[in-house]
Amino acid sequence: MSDAMPDFSKGACYLNGTYVPMSEAKIPVGDWGFVHSDVTYDVVHVKDGAFFRLEDHLDRFERSLKGFRLTPPVTRDQMREILGRCVALSGLKDAFVAMVSTRGVPRIYGSRKPMDCDNTFIAYAAPWVDVIPPAVQERGAHLLVASVPRISPKSLNPTYKNYCWRDFVQGLWEAHDKGFDTAVLIDQDGYLTEGSGFNVFIVKGKQVLTPDRGALEGVTRRSVLDLCPELGLEGKITPITLQDLMEADEVFTSTTAGGVMPCARVNDHIMNNDRPGPISVKLKELYWKKHAEGWHMTPVNYADPDHPFVKAA
Repeated sequence: MSDAMPDFSKGACYLNGTYVPMSEAKIPVGDWGFVHSDVTYDVVHVKDGAFFRLEDHLDRFERSLKGFRLTPPVTRDQMREILGRCVALSGLKDAFVAMVSTRGVPRIYGSRKPMDCDNTFIAYAAPWVDVIPPAVQERGAHLLVASVPRISPKSLNPTYKNYCWRDFVQGLWEAHDKGFDTAVLIDQDGYLTEGSGFNVFIVKGKQVLTPDRGALEGVTRRSVLDLCPELGLEGKITPITLQDLMEADEVFTSTTAGGVMPCARVNDHIMNNDRPGPISVKLKELYWKKHAEGWHMTPVNYADPDHPFVKAA
């Protein structure tokens, strides 16, 4: 029997109290997280060996847990240590790190009562992934306003992170069928919401605007709003109509898995000679510069996975 250390280089996962390579991580087919999408999650990124805004992501995860009435069997402090250990075990310096809680499998076979399930906690660190590939960001993403409307917030609160993506997936099919990179969705009242895994911003003069409805309260979105004053810009959360979007000087998206991602087209609206706009580019550059300076960064202690964070003196 081999005592060799498992190969975590392609990702490490915490599952049922143990750490396993990503390729070995599995959940039961009877878990309500799988059969009913009764699950919440959050994603934080690691860049150059340090978490970005880890506590903000844990805050949002806790809000989602409360909103969906999920109670995983670990404390916040334990979650933080588990996330850090997944990264340290993987050795990944740039990583996509997720925390997940599913409803679990009913203790009583066939039960339709959510309280009959033992909720779970799963975490994993996987190699970095950009929602919009770097080459597409460089030339400016092409967005399609999908014909399918965003799911109503009366049915599903968009500020609780979830895997219910039927509207997004339908929008993605439509975008790809028409030769666009990705899609953004409008709500049933004609207001801009978000895209599949990213927030949306429009630029009008010195104003940088992002929707006030139908969208996740993104941590990267918050970072953009925090950075705007440093560039003499006014960042604002406000209603944005389809007409506002189609008349924007610039458009960009934001997400944990990619940061600030400039766009060049929305439907047939071509901006900045079909290239990323100057304000989008400045915000992107400042965002990554702040990372390099240690802004909101929590370094990982790779030398000792059992103690993944160096305690402050």
